[in-house]
Amino acid sequence: MRSIRPLLASAAAVAALTLTVTACGPTEENAGDKPSASATPSAGGKVTIPEDLKDRLKERGIDLNKWRNGEWKNWDRDTWLREAQDYVNPIIEDLWNPDRMREAERPDKPVEEEDISGDEGVTDPTPDPVRAKAVGTPYHSSAPAAGKVFFDGPQGSMVCSATVVRDPAHPGKSNMVWTAGHCVHAGKKGGWYRNIAFVPSYNDSGKPTSQLENATREDVAPYGVWWGEWAQTSEQWIAQGAATGGQGAPYDFAVIHVTPEKGGTGKSLEETVGSALPVEFNAPAAPKIAGMTATGYPAGAPFDGQKMYQCQDKPGRLSVKADQPTMYRIGCTMTGGSSGGGWVAPGKDGKPALVSNTSIGPVTAGWLAGPRLGAEAKGVYDEVSKKYAGR
Repeated sequence: MRSIRPLLASAAAVAALTLTVTACGPTEENAGDKPSASATPSAGGKVTIPEDLKDRLKERGIDLNKWRNGEWKNWDRDTWLREAQDYVNPIIEDLWNPDRMREAERPDKPVEEEDISGDEGVTDPTPDPVRAKAVGTPYHSSAPAAGKVFFDGPQGSMVCSATVVRDPAHPGKSNMVWTAGHCVHAGKKGGWYRNIAFVPSYNDSGKPTSQLENATREDVAPYGVWWGEWAQTSEQWIAQGAATGGQGAPYDFAVIHVTPEKGGTGKSLEETVGSALPVEFNAPAAPKIAGMTATGYPAGAPFDGQKMYQCQDKPGRLSVKADQPTMYRIGCTMTGGSSGGGWVAPGKDGKPALVSNTSIGPVTAGWLAGPRLGAEAKGVYDEVSKKYAGR
């Protein structure tokens, strides 16, 4: 699968298998778009920048005015913030216009991987491909918690899929979104991506690309554009994640805390879309799960990135490295752009819960793999929740 990064080829237990992360790739033609404004909306509707964000920018030698006027495009090593505490993402109002969102969905070229044999002892036979099915429109009725993540990297604008999840600190009023780690951070050779934003129910009515060329922002983002005011991924992804190979894939998950771009109505993301999924940590091993449903916006051929699809299959196991957790794997023909999309299965209470997210898959499509969410994933989730618990 392709991830949001330039395409991650993952190391799996199948010899000479070519894998990529499931993100869509950059488009150079829009990489130079000049942002119109920058800021974080306050409760009073005025555009302000939180003092702690200003301070973090200053500590890194970043001038806020220069940043919003295009300095964010500077990807020199010294300006590409890397460490977990370095995340900064000032709102640049109207940066993600309909054209920029549409063009961000073209997938990167896949990366050919060398022999990536692994531990066959914990890897099940390759599943048969399961044809991705179009989600019924409006998407808000069929999969209200699903949407797309947009972001900028050194090679241009990119896209992933994501899911609104519950926030233990704010029951019924969550502003938390679950996605893949490679949709927010480049891994061991890079840092945090920029201009990260979430659009729930993107292209809610499922319009074809030809009609989206003249679409309004309300057409493609009927529930608004929500900027990532904070993002967190695993330390393993930051240390091991790679643009090629499957390093870090079992820890390829992230949580984004979002805020409405233009102030909104005072309602949370969960209240706005009317849905948020619980996250099931330490879900059963693959053989004990009858089926999982993966949701996303695939953009690699034959898909165009503008419509939502799903695959349902009984999961198997995939071992990337013998000393790392075994991943879930399902048959699915979704391609680049589906990275980060939620995998749903019955939780302990029998109700739908998020149990994984799309991370990697073969360049030729046919199956997807996602991390089994354990202690590390719960730690990321809990920390983001606690960070905003008193706000």
